[in-house]
Amino acid sequence: MKVIYTVIVVLLVLFVITFSLENTLPIRLKYYDFFNVTAPAYMLIFIAFLCGVIFTGFMGIVERFRLNRTISKLNRTIRELRREVRDSKKEVISEEEVQGPADHQSTESR
Repeated sequence: MKVIYTVIVVLLVLFVITFSLENTLPIRLKYYDFFNVTAPAYMLIFIAFLCGVIFTGFMGIVERFRLNRTISKLNRTIRELRREVRDSKKEVISEEEVQGPADHQSTESR
């Protein structure tokens, strides 16, 4: 598994290097008078990719928090339902004890 990981990383690094060497053309970015930048094409593409990775990671974190909250609510519901089942079993057992074994057998035979 480590060998496969190493091969993938090496191929990715080679791709990044060759992509950078092939796309060195300077590109001018301008947004009205606020911003005027000249940078190589590969740099702009990598920055856009990095922004996408960061945004996706942030959305994943938000989703994880939301799912953890849902899991907590569901676990609380499960605990409450188990408590109710346990309490209802205790009530049934206590009712049988109050009726006595003879009464219980006569009610079952009906």
